[in-house]
Amino acid sequence: MKTQLLFLSLLLGFATLHAQDHSHAGATPMEYPDIPGYQTLVTDLHQHTVFSDGSVWPDIRVGEALREGMDAISLTEHLEYQPHAADIPHPDRNRSHEIALKEAADHDLMIIRGSEITRQAPMGHSNAVFISDANELLSQSAEVSFAQAREQGAFIFWNHPAWYAQRPQGNPVLSDFQKARIAAGELHGIEVINTSDYSQEALAIALEQNLTIMGTSDIHGLIDWDYTEKGNHRAVTLVFARERSPESLREALFAGRTVAVFNELLVGREAYLLPLLKASVEVVSAAYIPGTQVLRVELKNNSSSDLLFENAMEYSFYSSSPVFTLPAGGSYVLQIKTLEELASIELALKALGAYTAPQVQPVVRWEITPE
Repeated sequence: MKTQLLFLSLLLGFATLHAQDHSHAGATPMEYPDIPGYQTLVTDLHQHTVFSDGSVWPDIRVGEALREGMDAISLTEHLEYQPHAADIPHPDRNRSHEIALKEAADHDLMIIRGSEITRQAPMGHSNAVFISDANELLSQSAEVSFAQAREQGAFIFWNHPAWYAQRPQGNPVLSDFQKARIAAGELHGIEVINTSDYSQEALAIALEQNLTIMGTSDIHGLIDWDYTEKGNHRAVTLVFARERSPESLREALFAGRTVAVFNELLVGREAYLLPLLKASVEVVSAAYIPGTQVLRVELKNNSSSDLLFENAMEYSFYSSSPVFTLPAGGSYVLQIKTLEELASIELALKALGAYTAPQVQPVVRWEITPE
């Protein structure tokens, strides 16, 4: 009897911890600064649970998102592919979302209703988020599913377009199907980063077709196993919204105000990536070393991404490589040989881990007035 009571006590204690404690020693919140005119929302709009081909219950996805400080997630279960249906029969394709919504009720996390429309190439896989009813998207025809998603006001994006299981060469191909969906207003974005894969060819398609740049984890297992224990954060989409609300998030996605991020890799249009990089770097101090013409500049990184920079100024560095890493949440001291004491200087750094187009890395500039 005592053994049974002890077991029951441990079980109740675990249940209480699971329901209330969302801290985790290995997980740290993802933080990125706002940019002028917009709030920066951290989102992951491509995830799976046991209600399609994932390995966890929907409430786990909520807990993971809370640990990493996410602003919004979507559980985009495959509509057509249901490998666990014999064990978890669910005729209602909205079930996963409803469970997650209930779990997140007491937390500041937006749960966006979404589903994955699943077909073989050339149609491929696409996510429809901000839908009203997943069941209405079930159809024998992909064209009908996309049309129904559009009728529901969905934001639709093309998933892992470079996935080698459907594209053996590992390069995306914009098929007649995708071209027709774009023309019909039924395809609005494309994953440039999926899991840990960055496709510069997908970025080229995004720029050519005016599609929103997306980054997602496409998580099926545990975030801890696939990312945290490897020292990584999940791939995410930073969305620049006018306010922190589902409506503003949706508007920003349709407007293309995004940057895709995976650790030190940042991919986005220059109009949003440059302000993000500039806001991420704080000039803590700038002063000449006494008796020299060497300017000491301390920089602080206010983001969760390591930032890799290369000197893009006419002045060289003293006692430092022209290429350096400004660690996430950390600091770095530059010593710049200006040859004479200057009243002001423009710090120009090329962001080597950032891309505004295939193989195009932006130069970020800060005006500095030495003390």
